[in-house]
Amino acid sequence: MSNNTLSLYMRKKKRERQIMWKKVKASKNCYWFILPYALLFLICYVIPIAMSLFLSFTYFNVLEAPEFRGMQNYVNLILADDVFLTAVKNTFVLAGIIGPVSYIASFLFAWMINELPRYLRAVVVVVFYAPSLAAGSTMAIWKIIFNNDAYGWINSLLQVFGVEPILWLSNPSYMLIVVIIVSVWSSMGAGFLGFVAGFQGLDKSQYEAAYVDGLKNRMQELWYITLPSMKPMLMFGAINAITTAFNVSAIPEQLCGNPSTDYAVHTVVTHLNDYGGVRYEMGYASAIATVLFLAMLLCNKFIQKLLSRVGTN
Repeated sequence: MSNNTLSLYMRKKKRERQIMWKKVKASKNCYWFILPYALLFLICYVIPIAMSLFLSFTYFNVLEAPEFRGMQNYVNLILADDVFLTAVKNTFVLAGIIGPVSYIASFLFAWMINELPRYLRAVVVVVFYAPSLAAGSTMAIWKIIFNNDAYGWINSLLQVFGVEPILWLSNPSYMLIVVIIVSVWSSMGAGFLGFVAGFQGLDKSQYEAAYVDGLKNRMQELWYITLPSMKPMLMFGAINAITTAFNVSAIPEQLCGNPSTDYAVHTVVTHLNDYGGVRYEMGYASAIATVLFLAMLLCNKFIQKLLSRVGTN
């Protein structure tokens, strides 16, 4: 690059910075309105993430000052912690099933419910959203349904057909299936409401114009009109599904105990809670949290790229 070209480039960048600064100064009153949220976001999200990242390179037991360890926590996590590797496998299996299934199911149910009359639609929305509100309190019911003894509802039904009781919550062959069923049932909450709101906000005139232009069926209507118009809601639902799927912990613990048999439903969040909330090894727990954060971030980027193609030819 010649000196003249470099000089022109530097002057151009300087003018751009001057224009941007003028716009910032002209809109300075707007920044006062977003300042409270910016402070909350900084205090509640940015600072804790930065502290967790710093502590992941230390040994910290809460009582003593952090002791710098470099990459030792990460080396132990990957090379010496077999339970963590099992938790990673279980987490990705659960996320790979619960996330897509709950996401697609939430969208399809919202799509079908949108076709109902107004008052009936309101009732059905409450019925479908109720599981996410009552997920914690209904674990006792799920434990009765999948109880290991003959008094469990499913085992009672199987006995009618001459099948011996199955250890649903103790046998590693069945525990993951039970957790997936219960997690999918309880995960269609905020994402489902977002889809319902998205359908209500669609411009009906777009469909009329599209049929005039040659749209032929409901599938083309869904792909070329509905999905592109709902990209913000689709993104919100995807982020919600990813977050829910990667944070599965309470349901396995309540149904199968902690630790579960052969760590069959032990997840990364369960491992994190064990080291952070029971053993108080906060440095090691921070390393687990950092790995989980990066995995969720990469999955989020992948979903964003995937959804960017929705509605394109």
